[in-house]
Amino acid sequence: MSTNTKTEIVKVGLVQMACGQNPDDNLREAVQGIRRAAEKGAQIVCLQELYRSQYFCQVEDADRFRLAEPIPGPSTKALGPLAKELSIVLIVPLFEKRSAGLYHNSAIVFDTDGSVAGHYRKMHIPDDPGFYEKFYFAPGDNGFQAIDTRYGKIGVLICWDQWFPEGARLTALSGAQFLFYPTAIGFQDFDAEVAPKQANAWETIQKSHSIANGVFTVAVNRVGREHNIQFWGRSFVCDPLGEVLAQASDECPEVLVVDCDLALIEETRQGWPFLRDRRVDAYQNLTRLYLDSNGR
Repeated sequence: MSTNTKTEIVKVGLVQMACGQNPDDNLREAVQGIRRAAEKGAQIVCLQELYRSQYFCQVEDADRFRLAEPIPGPSTKALGPLAKELSIVLIVPLFEKRSAGLYHNSAIVFDTDGSVAGHYRKMHIPDDPGFYEKFYFAPGDNGFQAIDTRYGKIGVLICWDQWFPEGARLTALSGAQFLFYPTAIGFQDFDAEVAPKQANAWETIQKSHSIANGVFTVAVNRVGREHNIQFWGRSFVCDPLGEVLAQASDECPEVLVVDCDLALIEETRQGWPFLRDRRVDAYQNLTRLYLDSNGR
């Protein structure tokens, strides 16, 4: 590794919440968490996936569409001015009502002046027991992007996106220094035997994105029990070598603020030049859904 000692510290804040039934109460709790992070010096603050409600996708229920909000709406009207007041970059994941009958699992990024720096819509939409998101959300159409902000270039992906190396790679190739993963993931009642393995896999796959791309990864999960899911929290930040710099509780709401030295990105990529050694001439089949034994 290089002996470069230059530092460029960015303080990243994670707001891990336990959500209740009332969206307005959850918004107030989020505001308190954001303020606590800013008081600790955070320059970029991220909320968890669908922060304004409990995780409603455990069931298919058309009444839950009432939780969706337009942009601008309650979240953007409250939190854009807050980002400006605190002079922070703020990542706000929300249930977006794009138009009548068209909804997305989205995230808005506010820059330090309160303006919208970026808008991401979740690309990979799961449909599994207890995670019936295809009932509610259309797939994103904004692509994988690096959003330029006062405190660096950030990529936002959401929960299920975290399992796909292609999304992380494309976001990093766009120039992102951070991969933020707002998340809602936990243990279901029927999978208690494999629960520890699932949590370890969740952490490992995201650490691998940092290693493969030479970036910081930030995962912000919710905590507490909601219906049939015990959300496992464990929000964390890891550096470009995949080392976990800090991790939150698996039981309690928590606000973390973590120092991230951007100089580590170049230092790590010099030592491990994975981007240099990619064989882009040989990856055409990545656009195929599957290859059979004959390569077709």
